[in-house]
Amino acid sequence: MRIGIVSVFLILLTIFLSLQALAKSSSSSSDFQCKAWLVQSIPTDMPHLPLVPGVLSTGDVLKWMAGNASVSLDVMAQYWQLVSHPEDSRSGDYGYSQQQMHKFGADQGFDVYKALESAADRNVGIRLLSHSGVYPDYTEEPSNLASGRPNVRNVTLLLSDWWGSGIVHAKVWISDVQDIYIGSANNDWKSLTQVKEVGIYLVGCPRVAEMVGVYFNNLWKLASLNASAHTRTVWDRQWQINRTVPCWSHFLDVNLRSPLPDYVEVPHVAGYPVLVDPYMFVMPIHTPGYNEVLVSQPHYNYLSFAPPELSFGKNQADEQAWVDTIKSVTAGQTVRINTMDWLGQSQYISQTVVYSKQATVKVLVARWAHFINSTDPYLKSLLYSNVLCSSSKYNKCSGKIEIKYYEVPGYNLTGPAVSNGTKTGNSYPGYTRVNHGKYAVSDVRAHIGTSNLIWDYFYTTAGVSFGTYNPAIVSQLQKIFDADWNSPYAVPVVPLEDGLANSSW
Repeated sequence: MRIGIVSVFLILLTIFLSLQALAKSSSSSSDFQCKAWLVQSIPTDMPHLPLVPGVLSTGDVLKWMAGNASVSLDVMAQYWQLVSHPEDSRSGDYGYSQQQMHKFGADQGFDVYKALESAADRNVGIRLLSHSGVYPDYTEEPSNLASGRPNVRNVTLLLSDWWGSGIVHAKVWISDVQDIYIGSANNDWKSLTQVKEVGIYLVGCPRVAEMVGVYFNNLWKLASLNASAHTRTVWDRQWQINRTVPCWSHFLDVNLRSPLPDYVEVPHVAGYPVLVDPYMFVMPIHTPGYNEVLVSQPHYNYLSFAPPELSFGKNQADEQAWVDTIKSVTAGQTVRINTMDWLGQSQYISQTVVYSKQATVKVLVARWAHFINSTDPYLKSLLYSNVLCSSSKYNKCSGKIEIKYYEVPGYNLTGPAVSNGTKTGNSYPGYTRVNHGKYAVSDVRAHIGTSNLIWDYFYTTAGVSFGTYNPAIVSQLQKIFDADWNSPYAVPVVPLEDGLANSSW
């Protein structure tokens, strides 16, 4: 009888402890269902670019997110032009025929817009947060979605009021606080079929969605505050200029309490220090589009944000996440960096990373119709470090830097087909035919973001990144980069010494 009572007691105790453990893990148990797909937009007329198996289309993902949303949908974008306007003489689409627009893939943008309209009509709670947009549409599309629909709210946020410059540059969708898109694609039909984009689509990942949601809420809160009452002018010792910053910025010697729901607390220094132990969450992420065998164990993942004043908890600033990804490369391996723009305001490739680890750094930068001319001498100076490295017998250098320009065919033939009643000779609509992705991947870590490698994007511009040590995502992102790098569309940058040798000096 006693044995029976003890057995029953042990059984009940086991059940109790199991229920207790279940209750404690209930908030994150669904994370075990978290799935991730890498996402691309590939411009039309690029027949020599091999496709990477298992990578989804950006247009399909955004349409699915709007179509599957049942409770809430938060969308953050720089601008909206999902619906093309070839009939509008002010538009970069002007003068192209309907047949041409169909060939360009403009229908995909229209389909995404209609999916958003359908979600709004289903009474899904929608929040749309954007910069002021671009000519000629500006905020017309999100304003139309919100018009007459109390369940749809639309705000415009000018970060220049808070930081003196900068824009809402993040491209983020959050559906039902569990599915997320983070990537380089704007809410623009061209970003779906005429611009090279890269992002990540996370499904059934509430823990990640909640953290990205805090950042969204911080920006949403900024839009309702009086910027002049919450900003100060500070002398930036690094750049030797006066800058506008929020009153809680750690660029200020005496900073005030933040009105935001949550933000990062760090000791004051001249600017923002790196976090010694940035927050990373351990979580298995299934990769149905790639090798599931690689995800048998949980791996470290992280989120990073810009500007630093909008970071929260122990999440790192976006700049640190980029730098740490580059530093993560192991001895003798390769780190790959893809960006549209890169200027010499940052120190992402340093001797400690490249040469002490005998590593190779491959950098892919876009050349397009709106190429920043000062980029070329900066990139050539980076290449010249290879020469300096071997200029003395005392230099123990064995790593190297390789840089290529990515030229989407037709990049120099973009703009309206007709201007002032005259045919222009352009072959593609304006602001197309460009490699727009922003990511870095070493041999062990992948970083997928929304920021270009320019100082402003880290300190005055809204940006979000997702990073992971998941080997499946790392491997597949490497394949995306390598497909671009090895394609005929990637052209090596001429090293500085070659340019000098061929000059008239």
